[in-house]
Amino acid sequence: MANDREVLREIWEGKIPVYFQLDPEEVCELQAPDPFYLMVSRLSYFPLCTDKVRKHFMRHIQQDKQENEMWLEFNGIPLKWHFPIGVLLDIYSNDVQLPWNIVVHFDKFPENDIMHCPNKEVVESYFLSCIKEADVLKHRGTIVSSMQKKDHNQLWLGLLNDKFDQFWAVNRRLMEVNNSDEGFKYIPFRCYISEDRYVQKLVKPVNEDGQRKTLKHLLNEVFPNKTDLEFLTHGINPPLDTPLQWLSEHMSYPDNFLHLCMSSS
Repeated sequence: MANDREVLREIWEGKIPVYFQLDPEEVCELQAPDPFYLMVSRLSYFPLCTDKVRKHFMRHIQQDKQENEMWLEFNGIPLKWHFPIGVLLDIYSNDVQLPWNIVVHFDKFPENDIMHCPNKEVVESYFLSCIKEADVLKHRGTIVSSMQKKDHNQLWLGLLNDKFDQFWAVNRRLMEVNNSDEGFKYIPFRCYISEDRYVQKLVKPVNEDGQRKTLKHLLNEVFPNKTDLEFLTHGINPPLDTPLQWLSEHMSYPDNFLHLCMSSS
């Protein structure tokens, strides 16, 4: 299982400064409200950390819009709330300057671009479904199915309340391997080509000879005809000779997936 605790802690504590501003067209007063600054966790989701943002701007919009679902936009693109915040930043990294300038909306919800998220229970359901999917890939689903409801709750509350020890007390079970020489059955990962497209494929952490695969092997298997791709995860470019099993154990997001954002060099 994951044993480089300092790496796990460093990943967990990654934060992003965000500058939220209300869409000028939705301001119902002569003067626009002040922007709202917030440090957000890379590992979290925007609906889990924007309650204060909503409260700050809500009184500055028309009263009949105040109960509407809030949504976020960057550079004219609606932000997908079901992507972890750090993944969104990595996807748009070429265009982002910190603090990240994000526009807040309460009107004209982009139905064709993002899913509705009326409450945090929707995020919880999506998050736990990702963990189950990852466990099917890693352990044929045996770990999640053996957990109790309180274990699922502890994973969720650890993420929601930014509690490293609470989360990892349960998540460590999802990072265990039955055979230390082989690792997981498959590596749960998503390679993002753009904000609208990502690639998933069944990739084992070892080859037929039992040798551990690296990021370079994953690149060759997922994109066999391309040699000019770079990976970005948690804001860094991991060396291509990094073992996949180690990456999965230590640099997966709380949903247990490796999220790799790619760009041509």
